[in-house]
Amino acid sequence: MHEFSYEAPTTVDQAVKLLSSDGDTARVICGGTDLLIQMRNAVRKPRLLVDVKNIREMRDISYDAKAGLRLGAAVPCIEIYESEVMHRHYPGLTEAAHLIGSLQIQSRASIGGNLCNASPAADTSPALLAVGAIAKIVGPKGTREVAVDKFFTGPGQSVLQPGEMVTQILIPPPAPHTSDRYIRMIPRNEMDIAIVGAGASVTLDGDKVSAVRIGLGAVAPTPVLTPKAAEYVIGKKLDEKTAERAGELARESAVPIDDMRGTAEYRVHVIGVLTRRALLGAAERASKN
Repeated sequence: MHEFSYEAPTTVDQAVKLLSSDGDTARVICGGTDLLIQMRNAVRKPRLLVDVKNIREMRDISYDAKAGLRLGAAVPCIEIYESEVMHRHYPGLTEAAHLIGSLQIQSRASIGGNLCNASPAADTSPALLAVGAIAKIVGPKGTREVAVDKFFTGPGQSVLQPGEMVTQILIPPPAPHTSDRYIRMIPRNEMDIAIVGAGASVTLDGDKVSAVRIGLGAVAPTPVLTPKAAEYVIGKKLDEKTAERAGELARESAVPIDDMRGTAEYRVHVIGVLTRRALLGAAERASKN
């Protein structure tokens, strides 16, 4: 591994100054579960690592019934899984965080890091899309907020500019009778990368769907929403037939590739299956809220 400098600021302002001082060669490190592997393989060669785990506001989970969730970008996934607030209000996002690697990896990895790594196959990205998450970004030019569905620009690429970092993930409070679900298909074991990941958030009005969002991962150059599938479900009772048709429509949002984990043809099939299961699972949870 190449030589690099390491800093561990305790405030966002300090972190931004450090990132800005080294331009494009500085990188934020939360847990390093992606970045250190990329550095070892010479995919990335930053000259400066800025460790943000000592910044208090990036390690907090706070929830307000009106404002929603403020999730620090550096909160380890294991703390998310252990949070009663997360299980109660965002169970799908919580289960996505719990699928990132082993327990040892989850003690370091964060949703913020998973988001900023911008992998098309990231587990938490479809779940974030489903709940309408927003990334709070701080940089030398100030603060801005970007919806997660606008955050990704390509494989491993995002809207982040030199000197910027994601400090918090903001998620609206779920409406009454709303819940979410995340499910994935993997080729071998629980620490593999998804062939397809599907996240869904469903709001019920009686026995009909009044709002829905569906996010997919590992099926396109970036995680994607499935507007046609979502529009089809609105106003309908979410039974097996409706969910199956939504799964068929979700396939239209995908442009998968062949790789070592699965063929494009197989991924297209799996999209329909997982979309159906995610929708039905979210609706079942919503019916109990």
